[in-house]
Amino acid sequence: MTLLHLVRHGRASAGWDVDPDPGLDELGVAQAEATAAVLAGLGPRPIVSSPLRRCRETAARLAALWNEAPVMIEPAVTEIPSPEGIPMGERVPWLRAAMAGTWAELGPRYVSFRDGVIDWLAERDEPTVVFSHFIAINAVIGRCLGDDRLVIDSLDNASITVVEIDADRRLHLVERGREADTLIR
Repeated sequence: MTLLHLVRHGRASAGWDVDPDPGLDELGVAQAEATAAVLAGLGPRPIVSSPLRRCRETAARLAALWNEAPVMIEPAVTEIPSPEGIPMGERVPWLRAAMAGTWAELGPRYVSFRDGVIDWLAERDEPTVVFSHFIAINAVIGRCLGDDRLVIDSLDNASITVVEIDADRRLHLVERGREADTLIR
C-alpha cells in the first residue's frame, strides 16, 4: 500500500477570473508554512506539484524544510481547464455552475481530465506529497467514494487529504482534508 498526501494550495493572491496563474497572498503563504510544518515529519519523500504558481509556491515551503528537496512538476494534477475560448471574466461563473453538477454532465473533455488525475496518481509507487487543486482533489475523493459530483468536500486552502493505493492500483480514501467555506474566485 502506498500513501499519497494530497495538498490543496494555499490561498491565491487573485481570482481565477483576473489572473490565470496567481501566486499566494500573505494568508496563503502562512497556510503553506503551517501545512509544511505538519508534513515535515513524513519525509523527505517525493514532492509533486501542479505547474500552477500557487501550487509551486505551496510546495516550496515543504521542499525547504526537506533541505531543498526537488519538486517534480506534473501537468496531470493541475487545475480543471476552463472551456475553450471563454473570456477571463466568465471563468468563475462557469466554474460555480460546473461545481454544482457531475463529471458526466460536463462531458468527455472533463471526464478525461478527471480520469487523467486519478490514473496518474494511481501509478505512484512510493509515498508522495502532491500539491494540487480543489477540483482535482475532489475528483480523487469522488472516485474513492463512487460519487460523480465535481464537489464532494469543501476543502480548505492548504488542507491535506490522504489516499492509499492498493495492489490493484485502486485509490482508497484514508483521511479527508479539512473543510472550510473558501472563496472560489
